[in-house]
Amino acid sequence: MRRALGVSTWVWTSPLTDAELERLAPRVAAWGFDTLELPVERPGDWDPARAARLLDGLGLSATVCIVMGPGRELVAADAATVAATRDHLRRTADAAAAVGSPVIAGPAYTSVGRTWRMAPGERESRFAELADALGPVVEHAAAAGVKVAVEPLNRYETSLVNTVAQGLQAVAALPPEHCGLALDTYHMNIEETDPAAAIGAAAGRIAHVQVCGNDRGSPGRDHLDWPAILGALDGAGYAGPLVIESFTADNDAIATAASVWRPLAPDQDTLARDGLAFLRAAQEGRPSSASDDGRSASAPHA
Repeated sequence: MRRALGVSTWVWTSPLTDAELERLAPRVAAWGFDTLELPVERPGDWDPARAARLLDGLGLSATVCIVMGPGRELVAADAATVAATRDHLRRTADAAAAVGSPVIAGPAYTSVGRTWRMAPGERESRFAELADALGPVVEHAAAAGVKVAVEPLNRYETSLVNTVAQGLQAVAALPPEHCGLALDTYHMNIEETDPAAAIGAAAGRIAHVQVCGNDRGSPGRDHLDWPAILGALDGAGYAGPLVIESFTADNDAIATAASVWRPLAPDQDTLARDGLAFLRAAQEGRPSSASDDGRSASAPHA
């Protein structure tokens, strides 16, 4: 299946601003990406209407990433915190609608890095709590034509939703036409004993897919079984984009948040371009066009 291929602006910068978007978007489009993923760290960092005009003029579509920073909680939190988090997620959905993103994708349950040991049966009660808290957000997003994609994270970033099976349980009470899962190959490599089987189990509820190498570098320059992953996505009927999500070690805030302590490629452009070349070739069933020195051979660097 030929899916759209995208890349997150987190590969280069955080937080995203109008100026950074205007710098990055033309380059991403020139390299041949179809989609640009836009994180909403704080509503107002970038202007959705301005972004929509820019991307439309470049022939790029958009996806929008949910950011759950400190204090953004939908479970095990006081009513005021839950209400403020709902408001943040509603505004994220509004930004997605404005740029034409079909989804908002991310860990829409607790702040990233929040972990605690759960008593027997607590996880199930927290999932029920999540369904109640997230339900109004799902309704708001659905009215705007946007689907909520809940992302399982690895054990070091959350203790609530780590696996696809847990993710399916967490969203079971929410309408599948408006709420599904966001799958990320980085987290799946840590938490799933068989990522392809986990993808198959999520058939019908996969709303978004983020990809990268097992070390957060370029997909294809790693040990993941990409033919099995792509075949499982085909079998599950997922037709949405594959978005490369990685991070730069040159930004103190994002490097610390994502635990990126070393460069993952010769430079961030190479990371994106090599990932694009590999994914394009893999979907077409041919060898990657990335060169031996780690730089994409498909086009000159901008």
